[in-house]
Amino acid sequence: HEDWFLDRDFRDHFNNEMFNGVEIDDTMIRIGAMNLQLHGIENPNLIKNDALSESAGHIRNKYSLILANPPFKGSLDYDAVENSILKIVKSKKTELLFLGLMLRMMKTGGRAAVIVPDGVLFGSKGAFVQIKSEIIEKNKLDAVISMPSGVFKPYAGVSTAVLLFTKTGTGGTDKVWFYDMEADGYSLNDNRTKIKEDDIPDILDRYHNLGDESDRARTDKSFLVPFDEIKANNWDLSINRYKEIIYEEIAYAAPSEIIKDIEIIDQERNQALAALKEMLG
Repeated sequence: HEDWFLDRDFRDHFNNEMFNGVEIDDTMIRIGAMNLQLHGIENPNLIKNDALSESAGHIRNKYSLILANPPFKGSLDYDAVENSILKIVKSKKTELLFLGLMLRMMKTGGRAAVIVPDGVLFGSKGAFVQIKSEIIEKNKLDAVISMPSGVFKPYAGVSTAVLLFTKTGTGGTDKVWFYDMEADGYSLNDNRTKIKEDDIPDILDRYHNLGDESDRARTDKSFLVPFDEIKANNWDLSINRYKEIIYEEIAYAAPSEIIKDIEIIDQERNQALAALKEMLG
């Protein structure tokens, strides 16, 4: 939309208000600011703060789009977390608290794309169920993209997924789109070298054409799962819960026939060995 930059109001919004970030670490703030300026954003709005704390509690119903890769496996005491987040999800786990934070920060109609560890998908108790039911039943979960475990190597090997959801406050989840990513264009070891296999173009194409996904079978890489089925499974979002695997039956010969074949191979081997000895005198 290069023509948008001809509009002065849009240019001012782009350079001063469009891009926002909350970060507790000074070094990350500096790196983020430099990165944004190198990409043409003159005055990025980066706030140094603990996003989960009371001091950031005034940031609510503000953003139209949130992209995040929040900390995993962290733990906070309840008194360190802003109260409205705990009303959404009563937990000490950072991967759950940040999902509650996003719902608080987004305006109605706002969208989020967030990376979560697999444990969030299949967690079946307490806060795991609480936050998933909040997103699915009271808002709108659009998609779950499962990623292979090596995508964050060499830094981490944990299996992850991307959740895409929209804040509505009134529900709206009808069918959730699942995709089983197997490759992202790089090897899944510590080297992460570029490879030919890459599901990302296919993911983008299918996500923008979800109307064509309704007839896809559960054996395919992507498929739709209705709201009622997810609710009946206690809000389980792990793709293996819904994906169907076709097992091919392989018929093997009887043991007696296999032994007979081995004896024939041994006989031929012995004959070849004898011929070789004779050739060598």
